[in-house]
Amino acid sequence: MNNPRIVSIEWARLEGQRPRNAGSNARLGDHGSLVRVPIARITTEEGFSGFGVCRATPAQAATLPGQRLSDLFSLAHGTATDWLLFDYPLWDLAGQLTGQPVYKLTAAINGLTVEQPLRAPCYDTSLYIDDLDLASDQAAAELIAAEARDGLARGHTAFKIKVGRGARHLPLEQGTQRDIAVIHAVREAVGSQATIMIDANNGYNLNLTKRVLAETAACNIFWMEEAFHEDRVLYLDLQAWLKAQNLSVLIADGEGQASPTLLDWAQEGLINVIQYDIFGYGFTPWLALGKQLDAWGVRSAPHHYGGHYGNYAACHLASAMRHFTYVEWDEATTPGLGAAGYTINAGHVAVPDLPGFGLTLDEEIFQRAVAANGFVHTIGGR
Repeated sequence: MNNPRIVSIEWARLEGQRPRNAGSNARLGDHGSLVRVPIARITTEEGFSGFGVCRATPAQAATLPGQRLSDLFSLAHGTATDWLLFDYPLWDLAGQLTGQPVYKLTAAINGLTVEQPLRAPCYDTSLYIDDLDLASDQAAAELIAAEARDGLARGHTAFKIKVGRGARHLPLEQGTQRDIAVIHAVREAVGSQATIMIDANNGYNLNLTKRVLAETAACNIFWMEEAFHEDRVLYLDLQAWLKAQNLSVLIADGEGQASPTLLDWAQEGLINVIQYDIFGYGFTPWLALGKQLDAWGVRSAPHHYGGHYGNYAACHLASAMRHFTYVEWDEATTPGLGAAGYTINAGHVAVPDLPGFGLTLDEEIFQRAVAANGFVHTIGGR
């Protein structure tokens, strides 16, 4: 890879839609159907471009034109720490310059061989708390089960169910009973071979977690995500209880404002799946983290809900981690963002063997967005 100079950065926010509205989780209200995708495209003096999610301010972006690529990025480890705001467009640019998909570059950094064609395991993350307007648990369970069947029709074989209705939205006992009814209904809808995870968004306590897992033991829950805010004493108790109950449920955590000692607990065996957000934590930092988690025998399942672009970017981490478990798939369509090479079948995403992240930008739509809500910085320009 040569060492070109960056001559411009263009930024715009694209907007897309989910196929249906996403309701509440244990903490937050309705998530809506809109997705917002902040995209930056960086271009070199030789005319090569890379684009990706970027949350830099105009002032931060203004520092990029004039920089040499070698000061920003290397094929040995990825994006330099001081330039992580531009992590995704830089990875895409590196792929364009080398003619390689990002997943081959990431695998090489971590010393792994890519099995081709790359197929990354994924799960349907769309089973939100969409039933708060329904009076009966049966009607609620039927609604979420129908949504799970929609996911089956799109090629999914793994499903994450939002639970924790009693934390805020419903009286505690009513919400807990409804959580349990929904889990059983989804299991019946997707069949015994599908994978089911549940996510309480810290809406349970230890005793509620035990109750729900005990009353859904026959549903074979794969992981329990964010049962309560991370606490070493409570996780020790929960892990001991799971062992005593002969339940193989994994403990997943790390998506939000995680404890600074979360990784210590993972190394200790208290947390089985780490879920740091790929945008908040970063793509390049995830590469180093995934290698570390592999050494500990801990699973990786990067979070990214709400950004759409993350559906595709997360696939390119799958090749670089032996214990990569799932891509979180937030189904959406964003005009201007093309992902024709990505398809879901039998619970896996087929990842295109194309340079960079294998995505395309519709020039007319992107430039319209730049004019409407974005900015451009060039060497010696605006």
